[in-house]
Amino acid sequence: MSLITLTTDWSSDDFYVSAVKGKILSKLPDVSIVDINHHIQRFNIAQAAFVLRHSYLNFPKATVHLIGVNSESTEKNPHIVILYNGHYFIGADNGIFGLLIDSKPDEIVKLVSNDNCTFPELSVFTDAAVHLIKGGKMSELGINTDYYYKKTSMLATIDSNAITGSIIYIDSYMNAITNISRELFERVGNGRSFEILVQTNHYKINKINKMYYESSVGELLAIFNSLDLIEIAMNKGNVAELLGLNLNSVVRIKFFDSNNQKGSLDLLSNFVK
Repeated sequence: MSLITLTTDWSSDDFYVSAVKGKILSKLPDVSIVDINHHIQRFNIAQAAFVLRHSYLNFPKATVHLIGVNSESTEKNPHIVILYNGHYFIGADNGIFGLLIDSKPDEIVKLVSNDNCTFPELSVFTDAAVHLIKGGKMSELGINTDYYYKKTSMLATIDSNAITGSIIYIDSYMNAITNISRELFERVGNGRSFEILVQTNHYKINKINKMYYESSVGELLAIFNSLDLIEIAMNKGNVAELLGLNLNSVVRIKFFDSNNQKGSLDLLSNFVK
């Protein structure tokens, strides 16, 4: 089965999605086109990278992924095709590929195209996708290169008794996903008791749920989600809205060697406030 996916910031109100799909289907009537997300915030490459990064591995190898977010081509940010982990990605080299992949791609090609086009997804990306689906070589699309813009995502910082992370994604349930992984939590925490401070010292969580329903309706909670990242949520509530959380809001985890140490740190925290 031949597959092409679309990830864009177009919403569903304009003609863009239909135009791209129509052009692809006119050349490849049997191809399957999957909408990953058309509600990315305008020009938000970090959000687009997060969504695609955690989606593409569930698709078959050789799937072609079109990225229509901040897609204008410039001399600094040309249109490129990347082959990585058996998948093809087509988009503008605006930093999204550095957020999307973890290691050197298998192949990178700078597309030879009209840099003045205002709708490159239709006039450039579709042609490249059709070429690849038909078995064409990447090198035939343009100029091979080793370069891509290696923008990196913000990482959690650690010391012996704490992890300081941030919110990197807010989902449609208004749950706030952090950049603190289960592996990092377990490595730094080493079985110690802890408190999770959400943006301020006022909102504290001292356990991690296995399921959302383990907390009462409206209660603040933390859980390792399906990505093995700590997620701040509220059982049947909109935590990001109610707590005023945004991307990059701080989430800090303090670890304690004993109850006495925890009490001392609490007193110090109250004194500082």
